[in-house]
Amino acid sequence: MNTVTLHPGKDGAGVVRRTVLPGGLRVVTETMPTVRSVAVGMWVGIGSRDEAPEHMGATHFLEHLLFKGTPTRDALEISAAIEGIGGEINAFTAKEYTCYYARVLDEDLPLVIDVLSDVVTSALIDPEDVESERGVILEEIAMHDDDPSDVVHEQFSAELYGDTPIGRPILGTVESINSLSRERILEYYQRYYRPPHTVVSVAGNIQHERVVELVAAAYERAGALGGDAEHAPPRLTGPGVESRSGVRLLDRPTEQANLVLGTTGISRTDDRRFALGVLNSALGGGMSSRLFQEIREKRGLAYSAYSYTSQYADTGQFGIYVGCLPGKIDEVLKICREEITRIAAEGISEIEIARGKGQMRGGLVLGLEDTGSRMSRIGKSELVYDRLMTVDEVLARIDAVTPEEIVAVAADVLRRPMTLAVIGPYGEKDFTPFIAD
Repeated sequence: MNTVTLHPGKDGAGVVRRTVLPGGLRVVTETMPTVRSVAVGMWVGIGSRDEAPEHMGATHFLEHLLFKGTPTRDALEISAAIEGIGGEINAFTAKEYTCYYARVLDEDLPLVIDVLSDVVTSALIDPEDVESERGVILEEIAMHDDDPSDVVHEQFSAELYGDTPIGRPILGTVESINSLSRERILEYYQRYYRPPHTVVSVAGNIQHERVVELVAAAYERAGALGGDAEHAPPRLTGPGVESRSGVRLLDRPTEQANLVLGTTGISRTDDRRFALGVLNSALGGGMSSRLFQEIREKRGLAYSAYSYTSQYADTGQFGIYVGCLPGKIDEVLKICREEITRIAAEGISEIEIARGKGQMRGGLVLGLEDTGSRMSRIGKSELVYDRLMTVDEVLARIDAVTPEEIVAVAADVLRRPMTLAVIGPYGEKDFTPFIAD
């Protein structure tokens, strides 16, 4: 075993340590001695963008199946073990990783590690469970499709990235879920759910050595510990995605139009991400942002209006979302394009920069007040960054953003070809002029 201290912390709090177990399994912990809870996450470095066409939807399918049973627990016993002690257990699938997590009292750490390790290493993938969960996932897709504010983001990604793995829906499609066989899902599970691709992250009132001992014992019981395999490297690169320009319209008889206007962004390791974050806060990051003030407060054109950024290993997104009455969409799009053009040329004011920095600082620190967020931070960092930055380092990087950096990143990102996705009762309406330069 190889153990290193990633951050020394202060007065016993905030100490982050990592141990690599035989076979490449990584255990990362952060001590929070003043709390009485622990959060445990099993992170697998595989996401929906890693799926071949014949496996489309398999990553999320597995998220469901792993809770259906192991040789030692059925589905009820898995959930009851955690809920019976007042804890919570769940999972989520993203484009580049999957996480199974639980939060319990600190005294229940041995149980939660045993349950999650059992789920991740020893899922049965029973044929009957595959068929029952197939129906559940199809219901989930139908529920998602009934919410245009969700669908428009999915359509935006599809138009922005084209027919590529990163542009396809995480849930899969009705066709892909119906065509997934138990054999293909099992193949996917056996290929990727292995120790070199797995990170166990734990935050709370814990001792690192005890966590390592419990994880090692659980994986050894499952026959999943041992060998000389090295852990997978952090996900720092990818094939990249070209900027695209296009319009995707779904004609639906909705009472409200939903739109996303945007373009490709920057990767999560790009040094300009802090400047882009400040820029995003000023443009559409809150009630004081330009878009919210112009679209909602001054003109009353919409209830919801915001901008956002998301980052991946090799690309990202920058988008503006608005939900408005169908008859107001032209005016809304005109305002969005005007603000994009203005900021691309001029940047933002000193007041907006200060406010944007404050939003980012507050959001970061307040978002790390509980064990779950701390667990997520160290687990995700181990998978997708080459090092874990301290909170103080991140705050310093935010504070160091200059007006010149914001102007430069705005001139780059906001002048890229624009993509627009719209859902509403528009028939054959042409929205192309709103993405033209």
